[in-house]
Amino acid sequence: MMNANKALWEKGDFTVLADTMRESGSALVAQLGVTHGLKVLDLGCGDGTTALPEAQLGADVLGVDIARNLVAAGNVRAKAAGLTNLTFQEGDGTDLSELADDTLDLVVSIFGVMFAPRPFDVAKEMVRVTRPGGRIVMGNWIPGDPTLVAQILKISSAYTPAPPEGFISPMLWGVEEQVIERFGAAGVSKENISFIKDTFTFNASYPTAILVSNFKNFYGPTMNAFEAAEKNGKAADLQRELEALFASQNTSGNEATTSIPAKFLRVTVQC
Repeated sequence: MMNANKALWEKGDFTVLADTMRESGSALVAQLGVTHGLKVLDLGCGDGTTALPEAQLGADVLGVDIARNLVAAGNVRAKAAGLTNLTFQEGDGTDLSELADDTLDLVVSIFGVMFAPRPFDVAKEMVRVTRPGGRIVMGNWIPGDPTLVAQILKISSAYTPAPPEGFISPMLWGVEEQVIERFGAAGVSKENISFIKDTFTFNASYPTAILVSNFKNFYGPTMNAFEAAEKNGKAADLQRELEALFASQNTSGNEATTSIPAKFLRVTVQC
């Protein structure tokens, strides 16, 4: 039976969008205290926007993603960078049974495992594989936030069919109370969970209209929204909404380039 989450992220080619996120990925990793020999799991890693800079700082990094194409792309990037301390492999954040208990110093998931189903299983698995005294760091988009990604998902949802019964929005990982409840069920006390509102910036050397097209053609959730809108004769409406959104949030000061900041919730869990 096809895994719907796997199908979603293999549908497009997220590497095209990840290219706009490299600078912020490296800047975030620089704040995490990554040192030589640290054992790191980067979960929902894509093609390595944060995994590569972690390895470049000397950590021993395993990148795990559900999408086969992104794992392959990550291994190509690691080889090209000469990083023998970085490996990518397929895996599911709801079941990390191939990884032993209490073995990792740091688990990182930036806009990755938040999209996995069964969030309580996700929290439990991340805690299980992290050693006592280790850390978990998540970056999660915030529901209702006025900045880019939350608004893309909000606009797109208006054009797509209602989700199936029992669906749990990934955006709930951006709600502090939900995060506390999920990690609490995995045995982590509220006092060991901290939150910071942070910013990730999408930078591109091309106009916002091209970035909209890249979301349309390569980002699974937006691809689904356009397919549904096309069936209802509303694809042009969706295109116009997204183009207006991207243009209004571009801070580059130059219509030929793009720089769009997006707010997210950075979660740190002390295990």
